[in-house]
Amino acid sequence: MNVQTQYSLTTEIKFLKGVGPKLAAALEKLDVKTVDDLLHYLPRRYEDRANFVPIRSLRADDWATVKGKVIDVDVPKRRGLQIIRAIVTDGTASLSLVWFNQPWITTKLSGRNAEIIAYGQVKSGEYGYQMQSPEWEIVDSEDSEAEFARITPIYPLKESVSQKMVRRAVKSALTMVDALPETLPLEIRKRHKLMSRRAAIRNAHFPESEEKRIGARRRLVFEEFLYLQLAQCMRNRERGLQEGIGFEIASDLHTEIERACGFTFTAAQKKVLDEILADMRSPHPMNRLLQGDVGSGKTAVAAAAMLAAVRANFQAALMAPTEILAEQHAANLKQIFEPIGIEVELLVGKQQSRAKKKAIARIGSGDAHISVGTHALIQQNVNFDRLGLVVIDEQHRFGVMQRGALRRKGVAPDVLVMSATPIPRSLTLTIYGDLDLSVIDELPPGRTPIKTHWKQPNERARVYEGVRAMLQQGAQVYIVCPLVSESEKMQMQAAEDLYKQISTEVFPEFKVGLIHGQLKSKNKERQMEAFRSGETQVLVATSVIEVGVDVPNATIMVIEDANRFGLAQLHQLRGRVGRGSKKSYCVLIGAPVTPDSAQRLSVMVQTNDGFKISEEDLRIRGPGDLSGTRQSGAIELRVADLLRDGALLEEARSAAIEILDADPKLESPDNAMLKSGVEQSRSRMMQTDVS
Repeated sequence: MNVQTQYSLTTEIKFLKGVGPKLAAALEKLDVKTVDDLLHYLPRRYEDRANFVPIRSLRADDWATVKGKVIDVDVPKRRGLQIIRAIVTDGTASLSLVWFNQPWITTKLSGRNAEIIAYGQVKSGEYGYQMQSPEWEIVDSEDSEAEFARITPIYPLKESVSQKMVRRAVKSALTMVDALPETLPLEIRKRHKLMSRRAAIRNAHFPESEEKRIGARRRLVFEEFLYLQLAQCMRNRERGLQEGIGFEIASDLHTEIERACGFTFTAAQKKVLDEILADMRSPHPMNRLLQGDVGSGKTAVAAAAMLAAVRANFQAALMAPTEILAEQHAANLKQIFEPIGIEVELLVGKQQSRAKKKAIARIGSGDAHISVGTHALIQQNVNFDRLGLVVIDEQHRFGVMQRGALRRKGVAPDVLVMSATPIPRSLTLTIYGDLDLSVIDELPPGRTPIKTHWKQPNERARVYEGVRAMLQQGAQVYIVCPLVSESEKMQMQAAEDLYKQISTEVFPEFKVGLIHGQLKSKNKERQMEAFRSGETQVLVATSVIEVGVDVPNATIMVIEDANRFGLAQLHQLRGRVGRGSKKSYCVLIGAPVTPDSAQRLSVMVQTNDGFKISEEDLRIRGPGDLSGTRQSGAIELRVADLLRDGALLEEARSAAIEILDADPKLESPDNAMLKSGVEQSRSRMMQTDVS
């Protein structure tokens, strides 16, 4: 029987020639279950094996692929660490390959006179150049020269699966490539110069040339973006037809909010507020993302939107991710609004029963015009009298269900989500493409840039001597404890240990405070108030202070073990200083153990620009992890790279708008083939919906 009649795209891969149950079980952990899955399991990089780098040409810090014979395998003994060192030569020179705690490699390489291909970064070692933990594979005798005289795919691997196993399985699956249906209309392929889907899949796995590899990737990236943008644009248009609240906005709103806040809004704040108010006037529900760097004044803009809702006889609710942030928002909003007769209510989980019941009653009766809280706001027994505006702060920290639950407390209320993590436009369009975007792109006047220094742990004593000198001049300092664990209890222990050291050994002559996530609400507020008032000069804290805490006189932040924090989190922490007009400093103490952690600290020293930091974060970590988006259900892309492919995303978005302008529901026969892909994208997008 012909191979092509044996298989179909839905055939389980265990039935493919060269796969079998064992490899199929390993691949299943990568979500590869069928022939179609395997065809779309694409390489993460390629090697041009027609041109291996001679070992004698290697230089430190190069990333290179070499081919040579293993002439020695050594397992030197080190306490608590098993090191495997293989010496490889290609006739021009030799190179050490080093692995840690992987004893099975010794068995694979010893006694075989093995020929090996290795890829990694070249470093200067004790015995000359070496690669630590390189990717590698053994060259088998049955491998033909043709295998090497070509661009070779390198796949992401897990478990004990080898590159050769995956390549063999993919080659079997490629016998079915002609069964792949075309998914883009011919007119779109011609206009955007895209190859066919079948040719793209073939050349994505085993490129005929570098030009074909680039063309294959371009076709697959464009298709992925087009489906996503069609789905988002269709959903936006549907939402535009939903009935919502058309707020009557008071004509003196701008004047009233500036008077209540005690300062004049920046031009960027005014522009963004006008965009929000235009949405609120509309009879359709607002879905807007308000983005701005640390200290740009997002909360004041959100307060203006809340004032607009209250003056139109509706309630507003603000949900924050932590109790300390909710408490600070409530305190700030009370200061703004209570003098003008607007009641602000706080609702958080750790309130005493009596206070909680009172807050719930005031929210339900409408006596509370603005409610501020954590997840406590979405409890079943919390009801609103007339909820018109929902504000979500640091929205990436909330799950989809939590955001939707608060929205459903009203009848089609307007929704404003805020993020202090600037996100590159390409990522914003992908993750939040269903939201209208407003960006506050300037800081209030008088802010001075924060000077950031990176110091090694052995320089700690000098750092604290410098801090002492500034404390003696009246400055205040945050000292952030190491990120030892995601466990709040372990964070508490780390903070308490650091507090003891700082208060008794480092700065015994100054008053030192302590704040962490396990403190009761009253104690947190007491500690923060002591720091705000200047009663406490030093505040030892966990990353609980990452968002929202505002103490203008705090001009120094020291972050211990800074290499253990993510780039976005370091930027957020740094934003707690520099809140006033005084010169402010951030000192990062850390010894990086990976190139990525070193890069993060270098970026922090080089720039205060949140968008540049965000782009570097995207480059280092990938889009799924950025800003916690993986935890909040961000769409994971199979092929596209949001940093590299921003221009192609814009091209796909323009194409999507053009297609929908001509055929809003994709009903024409020409667009029939787009429908299934769009439906798949829409089902994935449901994970990121704020409604």
